[in-house]
Amino acid sequence: MELTHTNPDPHTQVRQHLLSPLRRSSLDWLALLALVGGALYALTTYGAFMDVYEKGILIVAVPVVTVLMWSWSGLRNLLALAATLALLAIGFYHGDLARANSAFFLKFILSSQTAIGWMCFLFFMATASYWLGLATRSAFAEKTGTVLTWSALCMGLTGMLVRWYESYLIGTDVGHIPVSNLYEVFVLFCLITGLFYLYYERRYATRRLGAFILPVIAAAVGFLMWYALTRDAQEIQPLIPALQSYWMKIHVPANFIGYGSFALSAMVGVAWIMGDKGMLTGRLPPQDLLEDLMYRAIAIGFAFFTVATILGALWAAEAWGTYWQWDPKETWALIVWLNYAAWLHMRLTKGLRGPILAWWAVVGLVVVTFAFLGVNMFLSGLHSYGSL
Repeated sequence: MELTHTNPDPHTQVRQHLLSPLRRSSLDWLALLALVGGALYALTTYGAFMDVYEKGILIVAVPVVTVLMWSWSGLRNLLALAATLALLAIGFYHGDLARANSAFFLKFILSSQTAIGWMCFLFFMATASYWLGLATRSAFAEKTGTVLTWSALCMGLTGMLVRWYESYLIGTDVGHIPVSNLYEVFVLFCLITGLFYLYYERRYATRRLGAFILPVIAAAVGFLMWYALTRDAQEIQPLIPALQSYWMKIHVPANFIGYGSFALSAMVGVAWIMGDKGMLTGRLPPQDLLEDLMYRAIAIGFAFFTVATILGALWAAEAWGTYWQWDPKETWALIVWLNYAAWLHMRLTKGLRGPILAWWAVVGLVVVTFAFLGVNMFLSGLHSYGSL
């Protein structure tokens, strides 16, 4: 079912929003004050533990996050609620990590492992709701899927924020932003992909794609749970020397914005192919909408993946003395980049449309998955610290 309301062009809406600051709602101003206050508190309280780059990232994040929150109220509400829950969890700890297993709200709701567990459960439920909505044409089931997806994002983000705090409870020399191993980046992947999906759900005023996008998140959640149960991957470990760098804080998130966007585009490609073959007739968005969404997702993913690759080269130069060593991870990152560069080239300059691009987007996910996981499983190199 289509959403019951229609939106004007979101780019025009964003420009009007941001060019009229005096017309901001009280919630927007309150969010800005909270963001600035939080950044100032972090600088004054933890500034001694930050280098100049970390301080710069924190300062730059304030206007960037403000623009995002002011242009999308859903994101503002998500950040506000996750921050509130994280602060509540921090208050329950009283500086003692052992309380994660004794304090009721920490043990069952707000410790990092419990919150991420709730994220996993809610993503599974959201997937089932979207599929129920697609199968039965139930607007209520689809709307429930949207609510569950927002809830999963909230619990996952809360879990990551609390995990960050928990790492410092173990020791100031252990504390680090939680994007350092496969467990943490899988959570990050789920959050980024889910957030992008909800943005496009709003952008295109349709919930019909939830049944296609959420399964790839559910698959990531399934791997995350297996990885935690079989490898105790949820345990917080000190950073190895190779990862003790400010570059990690920007290289990894940029990389996974790319991965999340590419995964989303592949699942939209699946929807396009099913529509082209006459499957689920009348239940899928128009194919021109799917083509536009697929293109936008790949374009955004390509931009961020390009930035991540450049940042990775700079990090390599600092850590290993050279920008590029043809390490397996680097080689497959280049393959991913060339694949999507060719996809965009064929669409923008050659005018290619239709099933070839859709199938190409689907195959692209296979390439990305091998670059993300396959290299860690089957190849070794300078990035072996991310191995399974």
